[in-house]
This record gives sequence, structure tokens and C-alpha cells, in this order.
Amino acid sequence: MMDYSQFLLMPQEIGLLLVFLLVFIYDTFMPERSQRYMPVFSVVMMALYTIYCFCCPAGVGEAFGGMFESNSATWVMKNILNVGVVLVLLQAVKWTNSDFVSVRRGEFYELTLLTLLGMFLMISARHFLLFVIGLETASLPIAALAAFEKRYYESHEAAAKYIFTAIFSSAIFLLGISFVYGMSGSLYFKDIATSVMGNHSALLIAALAFVIAGVGFKLSLVPFHQWTADVYQGAPTAVTSYLSVISKGAAAFSFLVILVQVFGSAYGQVWEWMLYAIIVLTITIGNLFAIRQRNLKRFLAFSSISQAGYIMLGIIAVNVMGMSSMIYYVLVYIFSNLAAFGVIAAIERQTGKVTMDDYNGLFKTNPWLAFTMMLAMFSLGGIPPFAGFFSKFFIFVGACHQGSVAIYVLVLIALVNTIISLYYYLLVVKAMFLRQDDCVIPKITSHWSERAGLILCTLGIIFIGLISCIYASINGAVDAISSMFALIQ
Repeated sequence: MMDYSQFLLMPQEIGLLLVFLLVFIYDTFMPERSQRYMPVFSVVMMALYTIYCFCCPAGVGEAFGGMFESNSATWVMKNILNVGVVLVLLQAVKWTNSDFVSVRRGEFYELTLLTLLGMFLMISARHFLLFVIGLETASLPIAALAAFEKRYYESHEAAAKYIFTAIFSSAIFLLGISFVYGMSGSLYFKDIATSVMGNHSALLIAALAFVIAGVGFKLSLVPFHQWTADVYQGAPTAVTSYLSVISKGAAAFSFLVILVQVFGSAYGQVWEWMLYAIIVLTITIGNLFAIRQRNLKRFLAFSSISQAGYIMLGIIAVNVMGMSSMIYYVLVYIFSNLAAFGVIAAIERQTGKVTMDDYNGLFKTNPWLAFTMMLAMFSLGGIPPFAGFFSKFFIFVGACHQGSVAIYVLVLIALVNTIISLYYYLLVVKAMFLRQDDCVIPKITSHWSERAGLILCTLGIIFIGLISCIYASINGAVDAISSMFALIQ
């Protein structure tokens, strides 16, 4: 007999399903004249649900025979994704009410919430069967979202490339899981972790390589990144922003759980050097290709590839500092990237302009949008005192806590790449503020939802940076005082 009290460990999943059902009922039964308010209704419901999740304490325990686990870490990860989804839905209000999209506005919100549910299952899964269910639930609806603007050929192309790449990556991932099952005889994370302890066979190395390849697709890690730029460019900007932050953040959290909880005992002998190579390639290739881009959506696609490499530094550290800094990095990345995509979406919706050359002299006609984009570029580039600087600082410190010579070299390479990234991020700032060309983008009156989304992102970039600065200063002062007393004694 099933114990239904297990569902009490899933308040975030059940709450999200409730939001999904309310949106579905509104879309299905409300009269036509009320449909234009559906985007606002969806945003309000998602915002109330997010507030509820922050106020509701995290349940701790396992459910469904150990297949699902809830703890404070998964609670934080899911809440961070919720914040990002609220911002994405808020910025998409005007777009979903546009003439061509309005007939399918309900599907956009329903598919988005469905993918988020799949991501929650990935984060809490402690059995590979549940993880695969979550992975497919999170992946397949995104193909429909990428093809949402059916009148454009690029949207069709983006959806086709995404779905085919998702199919092949899932097949590779399942092949790796089959190898793992052959070694351990179980799909439970705990059982697999016990069986791989001290087992450094060729079969384990092959299995882990396939698993990393499968999840690496979701994170856009090199060499599994080829789909990213084309899909980002062809998909609607609201979908692109969702892909770049929410999907990537969920994949990073899931990757952290799999590598640490399942294969953590084989870290030094099996997957450490795999990730070293992947991180170096991801950061470097992402930066080098970003320099060449003129289309801003492709530009941010390669920027997100590079950012994925920095996120992986938190996982490679295999310590509490590294993992905490990775979660913090994803939070900062959500605000920074959504600020940039919010500006792009507002301008593209009214003018259709998406290239860097179109932004020449943008400060003259749209100073508020130019200022927001500048903050986003500064944060993504890691310029102090904005939040992006502290996210990179903390993740470098967390990685260095491992203490090996190899990790110091890896962090040094990442630092050099940070300087390269500053160059191409500042190209956007230069175009907006220093180019003397007449701006081809006229003065834009953005929708209230777009302004609200950009204000929230801007506040996130500034205040998280200030809080981090105060926290780092206090910690530094405490350490200095402690050292002084130690010398005196």
C-alpha cells in the first residue's frame, strides 16, 4: 500500500503542478476577452508560488523507495530556478500578447512550466530512471518552444537542430547508464557509488564519458556545443533567454549531483582529467568564437558556452566552497544574462535589430536600455563591484581550495580567458557609448513588463554585488584580526 505522506516531501513540485493546472484552466475556459490577461495571470501565479517556496521550509528525507530526495540544497537550487522563470515570464508578457503569438500564448506558459517540473525532478532524482524522466520532460517541450514563431524559417531550423541533438545526446546518456547498470546491477545513486568505489576499470571510464557527454549537451560544454548558437539565434528571444539561464542552471545542478554523489569516489582516477580538458576547451573556444560574432543572440550563445566552463569549476573543486560558489554563480548569471536578453528582446520586438552594429550610439536614443546592457556586460565580464566579479572570485577561490598544482593551472587559464572575455563584452559597451554613428534604433517605449523585468535584473546585479562586497570585506577583516591575535599570542 502506497504511503501518500511521501508527497509532503515534494511541496515545490506539487505547487508547480498547481500553477500549471491553474494556467491550463485559465487558457481553456476563460472567455476570449480575458485571454489577453493570461500572461499577467501566469506571472502573478508563478511569483506567488516562488514566494511560497521561499517561505516554506525545505523538507528533508527520501520518497518512493529512495528515488526522490529533498534537502536544503535541492530547495535552494529549485528556488533559484523559480526566480529565473518569473523574470523570463515577466519579460515575455508583451511578446505573448503580440498578434502572431497570442493565439498560442497558453502553450508557451504551459510548456515552460512543464520543462521546469522536469528540471526539478532531475535535481531531486536519486535513481537514474527518475532522472531520465525528468531529463526528457525538461528537453522535449523546449523543441516546441524553439519553433514557436512558425512564420520564420530560422525558428523551424532551431527546433530541428535542438530535437535531433537532444535525441542523440539522450541515446549516448542512456548508453552510459546501461554500462553503469552492468557494473553495479542497480540504478540507485547510492548503490552505484558503493560499486564504483575502488573500481577504475575501462568500462567505468567509458560509462562516465558517455554520461558526461549526455549532460554536457544540456550545459553546452565543448565539444557538445554545436547546436547552441543556431538554436539561440533561431528561437524566439524569450525562449532563448530561458534556454540560456534556466535550462543551463538546472543542468549544472544535476551535473553536480551526479558527479559528486554517484561518481565522487572515482574523482581523482577517472573523471578529474576529463573535466579539466572539457573546462579548458569550453572557456577558451566559447571566448574565441564570441569575439567574431556580430549578431547579439549568437554573441550571447558563445558567451553562455564560456560561462558554462566557469560553472564547471565549482564542480571540479569537489568541496563545499566550490559547490556553494557554483550555486551562487548560477544565481548571478540568471540576473546578468536575463538583463542582456531583456534589452535585446525589447529592441528586437519594436525594430527587428539584433546586430552589434545596430547598437552604435544607442545611449543617445535609449540611455536606460544602454545603461542596463552595460551593467549586464560588466557583470558577465566580472568587473567589480558588480555581482559577476564576486561570482567569478568565489568560484576561483573554491576551486583553489582543492590545493593541487593542476587546479592552479586550470584557474590560471580561466583567469586569462576572463581577460579575453572582457574584450568582447566591452565591444558592446563601446558600440553603445563611444561610437559616434547616428543610432539606427529610435527611442523605444518599452512595455511595463519589460521595464519591470529589467529593473529587477539591474537591482539583482547591483545589490547582490554590494552584499557580496560587504560579506567579503567583513570576512577579510575577521581573518586579519584573527591572524593579528594569533601573532600576539
